[in-house]
Amino acid sequence: MMLRVSSKVEGQEANLEAVVQGRDAHSGVAAEQELLALVEATVGDRPSQTLAKSRTDLADKLGEESLIDAAAVIGNFQRMTRIADGTGIPLDDMVAALSFDLREDLGLNGFGSAGYTPKVNPLKRVLVRLLEPIVLRRMRKQFAKPDASTTVRPT
Repeated sequence: MMLRVSSKVEGQEANLEAVVQGRDAHSGVAAEQELLALVEATVGDRPSQTLAKSRTDLADKLGEESLIDAAAVIGNFQRMTRIADGTGIPLDDMVAALSFDLREDLGLNGFGSAGYTPKVNPLKRVLVRLLEPIVLRRMRKQFAKPDASTTVRPT
């Protein structure tokens, strides 16, 4: 869901079905192959040389800061998912409503842990669809990168 929202905030399109379609699908995310290799090397059972190479490849493609960001996201998702699945923590109502269509489209409701997710009231789904453009506009403003020509610099 975070990729869907961040893509929309950035005004970009991402093929979220690539998450469940495998390596041959294209997500539209910059350096997708390098990112996928890093994920697989980090959470998979590949040898450490593969992990070192995937780090180098991503840093070469997007820079050191992006490598650090990607590693942090991978680690955070591993932590959150394992804790939630291990304890049976459900999605909260708002996240369940916001992610309803995405979970349906990607077939995520077929996973065992989806049983912890509360049912979403149809009225809430409609409300989320109506409010989404407003929320995205506000997020774009909040997370907009400052324009160098309008940035005030100390003298």
